Amino acid sequence: MTLDWTTGALAEGLRCYRKEEFFLAHEHWEEIWLKCEEPEKTFLQALIQTTAAFHHLQRKNYAGATSLLHAALRRLDPFPPDYGGIEVESLRKSIRIWLDTLNRRESSPKAPFPKIR
Repeated sequence: MTLDWTTGALAEGLRCYRKEEFFLAHEHWEEIWLKCEEPEKTFLQALIQTTAAFHHLQRKNYAGATSLLHAALRRLDPFPPDYGGIEVESLRKSIRIWLDTLNRRESSPKAPFPKIR
């Protein structure tokens, strides 16, 4: 399956993610994830976990966000720097910055949400 981020549920999820509507992004991407086979399934699961993490963060559930970001990073690590039309390496770097921020237990993290490009 080729991941097409220009139409359908993937595009709608990306639009929601960029508007910081993380729960909605998760819902759109999960619709596609359920139909995927490997390796796209694992890749989309990592993106879904990332969106769920930032949904938790918006609700100040720092432990839940941290756990999901670790899981997302484990799934993203085997992928090349660019995969499925997404700049994976920049996403991994952003997730690591967030994990560092959350591990320092900053009361209100100031890092921007990772961009998915």
